[in-house]
Amino acid sequence: MSPRKRVMVSFQFVHAADLHLDTPFVGIGQAASEALRETLRDASLDAWDALVDLVIERDAAFLVLAGDIYDGAVRGVRAQLRFLRGLERLAARQIPVFIIHGNHDPLDGWSAIGDRWPPGVTVFGGTDVDAVPVVRDGVQLATVYGISYGTRDVAENLSLRYRRGTGPGVHVGLLHCNVGADAEHGSYSPCSLQDLLDRRLDYWALGHIHKRQTLSEGRTWVVYPGNTQGRSPKPSETGAKGAVVVDVAGGDVTGAAFVPLDRVRFGAVTIDVGGVTDLGTLRNELTARAEALRSEHEGRGLLLRATLTGRGPLYAALVRPGVIDELLHALRDEAGLGEPVLWWDKLSIDVRPDIDRAAVRRRDDFAAALLGLADELRSDADRLDHFTREVAEAPVKLKAGRAAPPLDPNDLAKLLQDAEDVVLDLIEDGGGA
Repeated sequence: MSPRKRVMVSFQFVHAADLHLDTPFVGIGQAASEALRETLRDASLDAWDALVDLVIERDAAFLVLAGDIYDGAVRGVRAQLRFLRGLERLAARQIPVFIIHGNHDPLDGWSAIGDRWPPGVTVFGGTDVDAVPVVRDGVQLATVYGISYGTRDVAENLSLRYRRGTGPGVHVGLLHCNVGADAEHGSYSPCSLQDLLDRRLDYWALGHIHKRQTLSEGRTWVVYPGNTQGRSPKPSETGAKGAVVVDVAGGDVTGAAFVPLDRVRFGAVTIDVGGVTDLGTLRNELTARAEALRSEHEGRGLLLRATLTGRGPLYAALVRPGVIDELLHALRDEAGLGEPVLWWDKLSIDVRPDIDRAAVRRRDDFAAALLGLADELRSDADRLDHFTREVAEAPVKLKAGRAAPPLDPNDLAKLLQDAEDVVLDLIEDGGGA
């Protein structure tokens, strides 16, 4: 094996993926205003413009885009023209761009602009892994490797096709893939982390998984930058979104820093209503949480989902017909007065009534007997063990005659408490009459 050739210069390159330009936002209710919908329609395109600004501001040596530039094979004209405009801006600065296509935007999708790309733009084909050198001021800084999806469904482990060359500088692989199991994303070009490490590249610029994560760093970096703009309230779509700026010094990758680029963020608020006595106080608490998030995510629009939890006196008011809908409308009316946009997308309740267990135990009724039985089980280790094993081994029937998996005895203490809560709620609320 020949010794590694080193380039004793320092530079940066930028890694982004999953732009999903002109994406439709999923899960936003029909009540959203036209102004909000317009903001959302532009958000992915604005994030692309911000990415181009970042590359230019950092004087990056090159930009790599690891798939899913567009949201679908039938690509919108607006998205394609906006993308082309950004590439033209980078070409004017002589900044190379390397692109692969993924499962959302395979090569067999429709194109409004053909293959007439600006100078310095490389779109990798879908037949073989190609290697392209990056040269600046007569010095080869890097070699970039890539292969696009020719069609949407790619089940092959494409990482096994990559082979490190002998050129100087850092060796960067672009790949749209699923490393390991990820229940939220389809298993396109599945591979293992070891598959990637065995290729001996310096940096793997991955795409497909929308949650930002660094799977390896040091001799070989393996990085998912996440998407540039969140698309729904799903966990992988919440929080800050953007790109990764990669530092290179002396021929080695020395760091990878996330830079936010998104224009709208999805967030979640959870409030325990145990100490809340009226709806006005609850509204004030929700509003205060929203303002705190506005400060934390300054300059970004926010789409929030709130969940009310706990046990308290507010239960009776919250379960009255229409109360949650009216509270949600009130929150939207107040939030609509500020900029940037803040939208309360959904308000859910998981609240229980406030029950005085001591008072129930003093009574002579079914509820008191229920609590007495539960207390006896908790205080008698042998009896509780026998009970939990008996319940854990009992088959639970689901729909269509299917049997549920056996219960874990370690979970039964919590299940016993939950069951006690549910039955008490039904009895005290009149449901057991």
